[in-house]
Amino acid sequence: MIDWPNVTESSYEELGLKPEELQRSKCVLGFIPVIYYSVLLCVGVPVNILTAVALCRLASRTKKALYYYLLAVTGSDILSQLFIIFVGFLLETAVFHRDVPKVLLHVVSAAEFAANHASIWSTVPLTVDRYVALCHPLLHRQISYPARARKIITAVLVLTLGSGVPFFWWSDVWRDSHPPTALDGVLIWTHVTIIYFLPCSIFLVLNSLIIHTLRIRQKKQPCQEERGPPRRLGKTTAMLLALTSMFSVLWAPRTVVVIYHLYVSSVHQNWRVHLAYDLSNMLAMLNTAVNFFLYCFVSRPFRSAVRDIVLLRGGPLHPRRALPQQQAPTNASISSLYSGNNKRSQQDSTPLSPRRNKKPS
Repeated sequence: MIDWPNVTESSYEELGLKPEELQRSKCVLGFIPVIYYSVLLCVGVPVNILTAVALCRLASRTKKALYYYLLAVTGSDILSQLFIIFVGFLLETAVFHRDVPKVLLHVVSAAEFAANHASIWSTVPLTVDRYVALCHPLLHRQISYPARARKIITAVLVLTLGSGVPFFWWSDVWRDSHPPTALDGVLIWTHVTIIYFLPCSIFLVLNSLIIHTLRIRQKKQPCQEERGPPRRLGKTTAMLLALTSMFSVLWAPRTVVVIYHLYVSSVHQNWRVHLAYDLSNMLAMLNTAVNFFLYCFVSRPFRSAVRDIVLLRGGPLHPRRALPQQQAPTNASISSLYSGNNKRSQQDSTPLSPRRNKKPS
């Protein structure tokens, strides 16, 4: 980002490069990226912590798997902000490219990629859960519960964090003077596949199936009374589409620039590619700080939980019991972030009514 002296470069003579090839591209943005990432970190970390606390309350109150998936997304975003923005873009720029062991630089690189992959792939189980809930509700009631959600989240996080290990050998595209090698090509294509092409393909397929299913369902429900559930499902779909679409848009420029760096022009030698890479990284990292505002915009329960936290109100961990005649049947609702009705969120914890427990005489 910033043109600090790099004391870790290998001998130019050994690389066989001409003097004109050693001219490093200048960072035309100057200190703008440092200011941007500092503001993003100061805003993103607090709002994500607030999001995590609010989701913990909602998860404890409703016992729904959806909130655990959203918690995984939020936790992964916090990891990305700490490892990529704080360590990678701020500390590494000013400290780690001074006279320090190169092993430390590679360890930091592997940690950054691990957090990056975890942040992106934590959205995939959420998308799968919403697809099953909206398109196969009967199956969703059988297989979606907090214990299973925690196992799925743990497995995804272990795999994604482990996927950062090969990127210990990732080259520094800002400062390495040699052109990309064959190993660089393998790592770059592995990276863009993991962070963009594969998850975006999953999002595209599942979201398309969700929209198709909802359209068919709406056509089969002509009565006004039967159109209530599809509207709520449509709102859930809108949230999911917003999350995945935002990721696809914000990460697309970085994917294009990395591939351009591999085949056309190096970031080290071309100031235009350097500028594009800086801007694309800034856009991609914005994705780690916007989910809080999206949840506040579309979710009344989430806004209420945030309000209670900000006003230092404890709020009940378990909702008040509803009267038996006011309760909906246990299998009448689908778990959703937008369930503002307390009666629907109490069904798992409310005991059976006396009528149901009464044995025939």
